[in-house]
Amino acid sequence: MKPILYKRASTLDELEQIRTLQLQNSSQNISSEEKLQEGFVTVQHSVALLEQMNSACAHIIAKDNDIVVGFALVMLSGFRNEIEVLIPLFERIDELVPKDKTYVVMGQICIDKNHRKQGIFRGLYHFYKEELHHEFDYLITEVAAMNLRSMSAHEAAGFKIIDTFEEDGIVWNIMLWDWT
Repeated sequence: MKPILYKRASTLDELEQIRTLQLQNSSQNISSEEKLQEGFVTVQHSVALLEQMNSACAHIIAKDNDIVVGFALVMLSGFRNEIEVLIPLFERIDELVPKDKTYVVMGQICIDKNHRKQGIFRGLYHFYKEELHHEFDYLITEVAAMNLRSMSAHEAAGFKIIDTFEEDGIVWNIMLWDWT
């Protein structure tokens, strides 16, 4: 068995596989029970937007042979207005992060159901830091407080909660991983 390969996304096929994995794990497409046990993703990106984001700074993916089994999206602040639901996040980051610090937003992380509990989450984040720590001081993300699996996984990876807010009845934690 070949080990999982961590790399930057570079083909349209890889971006389409990210989109497929995203849809399979969307909060709209899984049961409440599964959301609690397995976690979920909230935002859905079009392949076109994934491509634009990838051109600016390539996404991090995990591949098992030719199949994308995990991804961690890279979202530069220049994309702050592309996804309406994320605009409040960027506005809060502007208030929280000192002007002399650089950051990148981890737009979303997801692991294929059959590949969970194998260290891929940590592997994606390790590779993410390895690839981008020389360009950015911080990696920032937001996690729904009710997404307990994701909250504990992010804390274990090194993220700390720097702010909490409520939007449309959902409590969100803004989390920061300091790479300095």
